[in-house]
Amino acid sequence: MGHVSETEHITDGRRRKGEQRRRLLLNATMRIIEREGVAAVSQRRVAAEAEVPPSAVTYYYAAVDDLLVDALTRVNDTYVAAIAALPDDPDDALRGFAALVATGSDADRAHVMAECELFLIAARRPSMRTQIRRWNQAVDAFLAPYLPDPVARAGAAAAIDGLFLRCCTVEPAPKVDEVQAVLSRLVSPGSAPEPRTGPGASR
Repeated sequence: MGHVSETEHITDGRRRKGEQRRRLLLNATMRIIEREGVAAVSQRRVAAEAEVPPSAVTYYYAAVDDLLVDALTRVNDTYVAAIAALPDDPDDALRGFAALVATGSDADRAHVMAECELFLIAARRPSMRTQIRRWNQAVDAFLAPYLPDPVARAGAAAAIDGLFLRCCTVEPAPKVDEVQAVLSRLVSPGSAPEPRTGPGASR
């Protein structure tokens, strides 16, 4: 192994500490959104929730929008990575996707509702729209092996967005099997899906 200088150790340590502090603040932001909605998010509220001085928030996030953009980016990171990691087998992949959509406990539902709220407010915030496009592209790539027709994919993608909302707003919440049945109907208009070539497929 090559020699690692003391300066590099310090830089890595600061970077690691910075990432840990951002994670702390973003977790606090999501908890506030879960309880009270996006409108309740402020730098002072996030500081109180995270139990840090307000200056610790403004050091990393100069404005509330910066917090919300980073929170939505992290949500997207999780979902996009999960889609990319789905199995190659079409049926298994569809069930895995259904598991991403379906919510379990009340805590899960509150968190998904907070995620959905972040996506909805992105329509009013240009700085957040990149993440909407990123999500749409990930879903489109997932659906492409099942639905070669882009119009059919657009319809299925819109239904998937609706399923997310339904799973965190209706009682009782749809189970994974129910979500999978809906997805199967959406992507199987009469023919078996082709082998997957999008995210998560073998290379």
